[in-house]
Amino acid sequence: MLITKRDPLKGEIKIPSDKSITHRAIILGSLGDGSVEVRNYLAGADCLSTIACMEKLGVTIERAEKSLLIHGAGLHGLKAPTEILDAGNSGTTLRLLMGLTAAQPFKTTFTGDDSLKKRPLKRVIDPLSQMGATFSNSNLPLTVNGSKLRGITYRTAIASAQVKSSILLAGLFADAPTTIIIPPCRDHTELMLKACGVRLDGLTIYPATKLQMPSVIEIPNDISSAAFWIVLATLLDGSELVLKNIGLNETRTGLVDALIKMGAAIEIRNERRDLGERVGDLLIKSARLRGIEIGGEEIPRLIDEIPILAVAAAFAEGTTIIRDVGELRVKESDRLAAIVTEFNKLSPGAFKAEGDTLIIAGGKPKQFAACKTYGDHRIAMALAIMGAAAEGVELDDSNCVNISYPNFYGALLQ
Repeated sequence: MLITKRDPLKGEIKIPSDKSITHRAIILGSLGDGSVEVRNYLAGADCLSTIACMEKLGVTIERAEKSLLIHGAGLHGLKAPTEILDAGNSGTTLRLLMGLTAAQPFKTTFTGDDSLKKRPLKRVIDPLSQMGATFSNSNLPLTVNGSKLRGITYRTAIASAQVKSSILLAGLFADAPTTIIIPPCRDHTELMLKACGVRLDGLTIYPATKLQMPSVIEIPNDISSAAFWIVLATLLDGSELVLKNIGLNETRTGLVDALIKMGAAIEIRNERRDLGERVGDLLIKSARLRGIEIGGEEIPRLIDEIPILAVAAAFAEGTTIIRDVGELRVKESDRLAAIVTEFNKLSPGAFKAEGDTLIIAGGKPKQFAACKTYGDHRIAMALAIMGAAAEGVELDDSNCVNISYPNFYGALLQ
């Protein structure tokens, strides 16, 4: 895939639906009594993996172009699968469904692609084991031996919404309340559980007898996908871009906050709430950026956006230091290594890693290069944006973006 420098961004770009919220709507909708319509769902590969897995667990899901109609099986209506559940490339699918199937009276076997087979599962296996589930091994393929679960108090230093959500889903079925003590991270699962009538006191979840699903769930558009256009509009002189119906959950807007701190011109309009989720429109104008230093509790709020934030930093004045990013090493690829190896091809000498710290020297000359994506959608899109803002780039694998943003290149090249 060849990307060349492009003109300023004007008008409006339609952003894909939120991947994280789509996953959770499919899973919780499958556990509800009655049917729920999920509008504006993301039909990317990861969410399609979740749909396929829930169907193998006995749930009927009708698919239309822009909506799903999920006929819930109820909290205790899932069926033992007759096939292995394939999570594809989706860590969210795998980890959340491990929590769900840990509470079922049957065995469930999971597999995934080569990338998912390398990702850490012990962080989910440990708490679920304490609750009473057992597992065939600690990596894929893996069989979950469901069991009657006990409520526990679990403390983890890992700021992972997938770990938290896995425990919360298991806690729905436990014999007593389950409490999670975890650093701040995405709270989509808690918000949707509350919207379904589940009792949550902070991060203590109480066993439920049923989920009272709303008749309609409207999925907002994805802030992580919007991030690429926010950065490109900021970098291209003369841009003025509108992005509508963007999910602005406070646990997900770290990139917007960081860019504003760097000098970006981003305005939030038409702010509102939908099932607890903050939603609004964004107006982005081109601006000059300056380097900043971030880390600690700021990182979980923008962990998926660090590759594109690094691109922004390469065009900023001065040095940007991003601390505490070790979690990048266990994403769809080793993103920290990918940034240093591939991004330096486009801006030689700009990127380096020291332990869990990423350091970007802004303002270094940019050049055309052929780069590897490592099959990682966010690395691919960040490289494409960097090329479009500078001297172009050639990518070895363009199809990996289908995980989250099937029409990304169409929007970029139009």
